[in-house]
Formats: sequence, structure tokens, C-alpha cells
Amino acid sequence: MKNIEIDDETCIGCGQCVEICPEVFEMVADKAMAMNPERCDECDINEAVEMCPVNAIRLGE
Repeated sequence: MKNIEIDDETCIGCGQCVEICPEVFEMVADKAMAMNPERCDECDINEAVEMCPVNAIRLGE
């Protein structure tokens, strides 16, 4: 399982990560949250990181 960190001060709530990885991300109060990081093998988590327009998502091990 990857450690997914989202900088909520940087996140602009565009929702692209939710569109790419709905299994992992959800929008909560207009910000992205990694609600199910254990499911990141079910989507392309790296694409979600790369597509974030403000680089608010970081992956760790």
C-alpha cells in the first residue's frame, strides 16, 4: 500500500484525481481526500499524481 499525502492548502479541488482514481480519492468539503489508499492498485495512481495541476499529491512507501 502506498502512503498518499495531499496538501489540503495547495489542493484547489479540481477533482481530476477523483476522475482518474475514484477507488482511492473522494471530494470532501471541496478538497481531495485519499479515502482508500489500500485500493491504489486498482487505478493509475501515478497518473493522478502527474495530472494534479498544483502538485498537491505526493506518494510515499
